[in-house]
Amino acid sequence: MEGWRGWDEYARFYDWENARTMGRKDVRFWQDFARREGGTVLELGCGTGRVTIPVARTGIPVVGIDRSEPMLAYARRRARRLPAALRPDLVRADIRSLPFEDRFFSAAMAPYGILQSLTRERDLQATLAEVARVLRPRGALGIDLVPDLPAWDEYRNQTRLRGRLGRSSGQVTLVESVRQDRRKKLTIFDQEYVELRGRQRLRHRFSLTFRTLPLPQMVARVEKAGFRVTAALGDYQGHRWDLRADVWLLLAVRS
Repeated sequence: MEGWRGWDEYARFYDWENARTMGRKDVRFWQDFARREGGTVLELGCGTGRVTIPVARTGIPVVGIDRSEPMLAYARRRARRLPAALRPDLVRADIRSLPFEDRFFSAAMAPYGILQSLTRERDLQATLAEVARVLRPRGALGIDLVPDLPAWDEYRNQTRLRGRLGRSSGQVTLVESVRQDRRKKLTIFDQEYVELRGRQRLRHRFSLTFRTLPLPQMVARVEKAGFRVTAALGDYQGHRWDLRADVWLLLAVRS
């Protein structure tokens, strides 16, 4: 399963869902991360700009990259509301082959499990090698991870969220199933958004796939790519990681 599949269809509902689940819990963390490093920051998988725009608003130069054109369309609309001097560069490209010069960025951030959408080992290795290439020596890397497989219980057709998609839109209900391929270490979220438009009931179905590795295995891959891991955190306030943590964050520097 290619991890990028499903994200084009998800674009319309991404902000709606995240406002009700993730909210802005991680935004301050990434703003502070970018401020500490200074210079130009690369965001991998910038999506709709949920993190990109708040970081850019602090005055830090940001470049966001994403494969999904529908996702980037939302980010561009958000960026146009910023003063011209603060607008991030938004690039459509594949994170496995970054279209940037060597040693261009001071830092790179990978929020919201983006590295785990790389469902094949060679894709993760290629991406980490590319990030190492475009980071300056001692450049920082921040990675937000979806917790490991045992943290997820499989379930089918649960109603997870319900509400209005927008002021001019009708009622939307998210019905979700979670299944796992333990051999391949994949967690698959099958999502169905049921949208009411007048008397019409529209169903939007797609799947999002994450490859969830145990934290020590992810640390080993990051270090093999030329980084030194400096911290493993269990929340966005900077507390240390443990197996019960709902948030898994890695901080590293380019060797």
